[in-house]
Amino acid sequence: MVYIDYDVIIVGGGAAGLTAALYASRQKLTTVIITKDIGGQLTLTSSIENFPGFRSISGYELASKILEQAQQYGVEILFDEVVGIAERDGVFTVRTKNGYELSSEAVILAFGKTPREMNVPGEEKFKGRGISYCAICDAPLYREKKVVVYGWGPQAFEAVNLLCSYGNTVYLVHKGKSKLDSSTLPADCNKRFMEFSETIIKEVKGENNVESVVLESLTDGSIKEIRVDGVFVELGYQMKTEWVKEFIELDESGEIVVDTVCATSRRGVFAAGDVTNIPYKQAVISASQGAIAAISAYNYIQEKRGGAKIKSDWREIIRER
Repeated sequence: MVYIDYDVIIVGGGAAGLTAALYASRQKLTTVIITKDIGGQLTLTSSIENFPGFRSISGYELASKILEQAQQYGVEILFDEVVGIAERDGVFTVRTKNGYELSSEAVILAFGKTPREMNVPGEEKFKGRGISYCAICDAPLYREKKVVVYGWGPQAFEAVNLLCSYGNTVYLVHKGKSKLDSSTLPADCNKRFMEFSETIIKEVKGENNVESVVLESLTDGSIKEIRVDGVFVELGYQMKTEWVKEFIELDESGEIVVDTVCATSRRGVFAAGDVTNIPYKQAVISASQGAIAAISAYNYIQEKRGGAKIKSDWREIIRER
């Protein structure tokens, strides 16, 4: 008999993956989420006003609430990145960057878009040890410390504001010529904020944790090293589905092709959220797809085991009475 670690492996911790975990675990399926962060793109939004049940809620708060619900039913979290997937005799094996191999009867792909990385020396070494891709998640860990925000745009500005609110000294580093309007920052933040425009991070340095970053000016090539305790990468997100392109069908944009019940081209593998070819990319739609994918995964497993499926058509239930 082959030992299987979980009933369902969910790849991704955004609205789709968290909702899928909630629905799968409520059906008593042993469930694990593998993700680099909690909330995904939800964490880029400070106020969501179109999610049913909430007049206004931050993306991180919404993600936290869904996660808390799911964990009541035993959902496990593995903070890691999936790099490969295989199937043998109906059992799926998922491999991660940190060397884990987990197996399951069904897989739900809900990893949305992936945070862009700096691709500089030291980044891999200090991930989770001073380098973060989620300011909302990790800002409280760096209270009153020196930190770098690397990036530009609304998500970077929000990270600067958030980190300032925790009493941090904040350095904003970006390639552009434009300057951040400091009047948008909290009044007491101006004394603890410095901006390096037309600048890139060349290296992240330290022993066991981040201790400094090396900056290069794009105007004159000068090098500067500044002491910091953390680096918050805010370079946006990208679609990274290369690792499944030989395993399931993708469309011309690299999105995962799904049917009306979130099934992919391979039996036992389901997908939900922004990573799919569903055209509308909204948190509520990702959450609904997560629920659909979990129910479909449950029915797939029940079919394999000879158990009863969830009756999703009320007309069918009435006819059977």
